[in-house]
Amino acid sequence: MLKPFKLYFAPYLLFSLVVLILLSISRLCLSLWQFQHFTDFKALLTVAIGGFRIDLSTVGYVLIIPSVFTPILSAFRPLKSSWFWLLKIYLVSALALLTLLEIATPTFIEEYGLRPNRLFIEYLIYPKEVFSMLVSGHLNTLIISTCCLVVFILFVFVPLSNAFVKQLQLQKTHTKSSLFAAVLLPVLLILMARGTLGHRPINPAYVYFSNDALVNSLTLNSTYSVVHAIKALKNEKNAAKMYGNMSDEEVISLVQTKTGLSKDAFVHQNQPTRAIRAPSYTGKKKNLVIILEESLGAQYVQTLGGLPLTPNIDGFYREGWGFEQLYATGTRSVRGIEAVITGFTPTPARAVVKLDKSQKGFFTIASLLQSQGYTTQFIYGGESHFDNMKSFFLGNGFSNIVDFKDIESPNFIGSWGASDGDLFTQADKELAKLNQSEKPFFSLIFSSSNHDPFEIPQGVVSPINYSEEQRMELDENELKRHLAIQYADYALGQFIATAKARDYWQDTVFLIVADHDARALGKDLVPINNFHIPAVILNTEHNQTRFSDIASQIDLAPTLLSLVGAVNDSPMLGRDLTVNTFEGRALMQYANNFAYLTQHGVTVLQPSKAPSKFLYDVTSKKMQPVALDEEEAKTALAHALWGSLAYQNGWYTSQ
Repeated sequence: MLKPFKLYFAPYLLFSLVVLILLSISRLCLSLWQFQHFTDFKALLTVAIGGFRIDLSTVGYVLIIPSVFTPILSAFRPLKSSWFWLLKIYLVSALALLTLLEIATPTFIEEYGLRPNRLFIEYLIYPKEVFSMLVSGHLNTLIISTCCLVVFILFVFVPLSNAFVKQLQLQKTHTKSSLFAAVLLPVLLILMARGTLGHRPINPAYVYFSNDALVNSLTLNSTYSVVHAIKALKNEKNAAKMYGNMSDEEVISLVQTKTGLSKDAFVHQNQPTRAIRAPSYTGKKKNLVIILEESLGAQYVQTLGGLPLTPNIDGFYREGWGFEQLYATGTRSVRGIEAVITGFTPTPARAVVKLDKSQKGFFTIASLLQSQGYTTQFIYGGESHFDNMKSFFLGNGFSNIVDFKDIESPNFIGSWGASDGDLFTQADKELAKLNQSEKPFFSLIFSSSNHDPFEIPQGVVSPINYSEEQRMELDENELKRHLAIQYADYALGQFIATAKARDYWQDTVFLIVADHDARALGKDLVPINNFHIPAVILNTEHNQTRFSDIASQIDLAPTLLSLVGAVNDSPMLGRDLTVNTFEGRALMQYANNFAYLTQHGVTVLQPSKAPSKFLYDVTSKKMQPVALDEEEAKTALAHALWGSLAYQNGWYTSQ
């Protein structure tokens, strides 16, 4: 009687133990590596227990397919051998995937401060660029990881799968006890996969317990994290499923109020936040050039309390209108493009640059300026198809794209395209050509040299002479990043110096701004300090001044329109910072967490959890938990929900 149960359950138990041990060892090693994030041993134990629950759920999902189909298909002799052959491939593939994602986790944590998530998925869409980056900047890691995976497959996964299938082949499907076991096992595995007897199956919210986003992510395994991110893509249509419900009317009312405009300003029935704002500058319309600097956080700008890596940007802060507390909306370039070019609020979904319904007729400042007589252009040293930029730009107001194939005789080519020096040389030529027309122009220039693997021309800049102690604190890749930042700043400085001697300079407003910081790391649910970025506007009446209030990337577009003399007829929520009469605020999306920052503190929204409130110290970069402000929590929720509503309902169009 017990033998059929043993034959049914033994292989599943053996497989489960191997997977649980593998994932537990990986979690332990990651936790010890990031031990500074743990406040005490209890937190480490909580991660281990919560992680074990998630791992059990993962094992349950993996084994449900074998448990359901093996009794059925093995009863049919023609299908039996084929099924067991496919089952071996399935098991080896599942184990390989689990291991591969765990091996990839340390590198991902170093870059993004979390386990692999939706960003991991998005990068897989561009294998050419990603593979080139890995070979150029992480070759040793790639070789070691591949070798480890091959060894595991040959000496652990294949033998384990063979043993699993061999034991299944001994099962007798015609006995009553065997049939009972065949029914009972899938039920048990389904319960394992659900992880709870509650109404909803287990999800990250069940095991998240910390105010540190990295600690929370360690309670997952990386396969579960990635699969959950894929599943969460369906919630792109409705952020309320993540953060909570609020009526459309209340969302609209709250976001309208925070624009600082009167209710009477919003007169478009089909676009509840659309309003017309007159510019502060009323002379002849000026040209506009936005220089979007890749991965340049405030931590690398001395003027903002960072490292002395950007002497040219420091000089621009003294020369132009510098922003001291400007915050990015996200951690990816497309999120920065979304904020600066469209003024759209960040959401837990992908940036609108990549979403289907925003590929044509979506509001951008390019479409607005084009309607007011401007020539519009995008200049990039790489391939503009990356991250869907080309499609989005051409469908939304950009009349001309200049990318890698158009760079004339580049002197240096890296994994991401032509160097910043070559990019800016070409940009100068393009702006000079545009200036020959009587029409004003808008040009977006996007740099790429400060991107992993940090390939730059040799001998152009010299590394900072760090002390031996400082050098020991920085790994080789971080030293390469610092050198790339120095080069990016050098190339930018050369371009601005050249532009000042050109005819187009006197009639052109320049914005220099980062798309996001280099890394988003820290012990907080949202690492606010890693959203702090530099931004300087040159060539306006605000030269040699500083803006010290809190500001967001979404405030830049309305401000620029005001400075060049363009009427701002748009659905943007951002403030015109030339009219500094509103309370500062910044919106940030960090994976699935949303932060709303004001001078009173930061409210953080998490999926399926109550909002949290913290005080944020700009100097120490630390967050201190405090009592929740219910009204501010409502305002934060309204801004978190607004983007999804506006996208789904067509409230953010160019017409």
